Amino acid sequence: MPQLLHIDSSADLHASTSRELTALFAQTWSEISDDHTTVRLDLHRDPLPHLPDAALHYAPRLRVPGELPDADAQAVQARVLEQLDAADVVVIGAPMYNWSIPSTLKAWIDHVHVLGTTVPFDTVDLPVVGKPVVIVSSRGNTYQPGSGNEGDDHTVPPLVQVLGVSMGMDVSVVTVELTLADRLPPMAPLAAQGRASLAAARASVVELARKVGRQENP
Repeated sequence: MPQLLHIDSSADLHASTSRELTALFAQTWSEISDDHTTVRLDLHRDPLPHLPDAALHYAPRLRVPGELPDADAQAVQARVLEQLDAADVVVIGAPMYNWSIPSTLKAWIDHVHVLGTTVPFDTVDLPVVGKPVVIVSSRGNTYQPGSGNEGDDHTVPPLVQVLGVSMGMDVSVVTVELTLADRLPPMAPLAAQGRASLAAARASVVELARKVGRQENP
């Protein structure tokens, strides 16, 4: 049974654009067949603790003598890693908060990026290499090339680096911009552009959900 891990991190529980789009992805996924199941992880409603011990960055065999993380902390990390391992596809809502990612999402990243476990190092094991992950990123302004802000996006690049380059997952990115244009009067002239960006993002998440869903159900 193909399984989707649906992750949200927005603090906005009522009007979040990233939540809307990840929900659309999950809905499209579930409509492919009755076999397509979803596991939900809401990092705002049920936040992970910040990584309490640097030793958790490493697989147990790579820890040096004296590095003995707390058993409860190890259990939390093991649960999160099991969720990721069990998923065939992952969708992550990653809104831009102050030009970066929400701290709740960063805590999840710190728990799953483990040298020698999810990050290939000294064995032939490649546990998440090639696993599809769709990053859905919303931002209040525009960061497209030529906007003058393109170098200020510190949300998507770190996620691509961690999940794609380091962990080897198959990363797709959907961005929706100018989400504040309907809220902040000075941005009102950009509202139509923002609505067009949202429409394009909706179409992209539906297309990606169908694409990866059918790959998991040939």
